[in-house]
Amino acid sequence: MAQSTAAPAPAALPGAAPLPVRAVLPWAVFFGLMMLVLLYFVGAEQGAFAVFSGEGVHEWVHDGRHLLGFPCH
Repeated sequence: MAQSTAAPAPAALPGAAPLPVRAVLPWAVFFGLMMLVLLYFVGAEQGAFAVFSGEGVHEWVHDGRHLLGFPCH
């Protein structure tokens, strides 16, 4: 008798259905935009493209800026 080397198919969870792309796409776009806004504040705020005057935003994101490798001094 020959043994099969194929792995058994994973059992589907009851009630688990694949998510349609149309349901996920708005959330993906939203979180992508939020990440771009966060990247702007960490990487470019208080520079040539500053939206807010003063040093407030710079002080709030200072450590994150250095952690991500953005120079600020």
